[in-house]
Amino acid sequence: MIPKPSSALRVPYDLRPAKQVERRMLVDAFQRIAQAGFPIRDYQYTGFGAFYFIDFILFHKLLGIDKMLSIERDITIEDRVRFNCPFDCIQITMNSAEDVIPTLSQDHRHIIWLDYDYPTDQGVLTDVYLASSQLSCMSILLITVDVEPPDISSEEPQASKVYFEEEAVGFIGLYNLEDFTKSKLPKTNMQILNNAIDEGMSGRHDVDFCPLFHFLYADGHRMLTIGGMIASEAEKRWLKSIDTVKAFYLRTDFSIPPYEIQVPRLTRKERHILDSSMPCPSGWQPSEFNLPQESIEVYREIYRFLPAYAELLL
Repeated sequence: MIPKPSSALRVPYDLRPAKQVERRMLVDAFQRIAQAGFPIRDYQYTGFGAFYFIDFILFHKLLGIDKMLSIERDITIEDRVRFNCPFDCIQITMNSAEDVIPTLSQDHRHIIWLDYDYPTDQGVLTDVYLASSQLSCMSILLITVDVEPPDISSEEPQASKVYFEEEAVGFIGLYNLEDFTKSKLPKTNMQILNNAIDEGMSGRHDVDFCPLFHFLYADGHRMLTIGGMIASEAEKRWLKSIDTVKAFYLRTDFSIPPYEIQVPRLTRKERHILDSSMPCPSGWQPSEFNLPQESIEVYREIYRFLPAYAELLL
């Protein structure tokens, strides 16, 4: 398989508002998981840091994780990756996830984020299978994929069906043509990824994969993230103590529709007015300007997780 060039060369990972909301929701979730009894601070975080390391910075500063591994397979950017590494506690390996996952220690608990910016393919599913079959109990697995039609020259469902029949051999199951329409691709991707997880878990005993995350968002292309914990019966009981009312973005069953991250388009001045009344009661409207009620309801859910951007002139 020919390695894909790093997406860091074309995607400004630090300036994607919906992605940033997702990251901060994950931080909030991991803090709640820690309160439920899981030693998140002692976990190892493994992800695709590229030369931005956004996830690593957040997880180190806000969760206290200091055992970290960044996987980068594009050797053409190795000098930039190593130059931009923000902390000495981050190890860097210039390799593929397929080669790295089997080397992850069984003596550690892990958070691993297989954060792809392209559609589900054979390589993605191999990585998901390996991770679900080998990660230690109490580890957390996250997978992100692009769920736009994989054939950029055609949005016809037949083209997507042919693509997945070739790329998801062994994981695709039985599907109808309508399952490959653009609106159905998020659900179809989720099911294929979940099939790979189930296959990886099939040879394991006394542990199950417990869903926790099912996000859908777009900063351009639509992206899907699913994730959960490899857990025994004891860990399942701990997870049940998490307040899913406050952690409204959690999805403990993949049959539940995903939490769709939507970011209203607001000016800095409008956000200042809205923030001063957050969390507002249902039906509230600012007196200074008008906004669709739907935008206010969406903002009320995400305002704690949405970063503020500003230009700094030096």
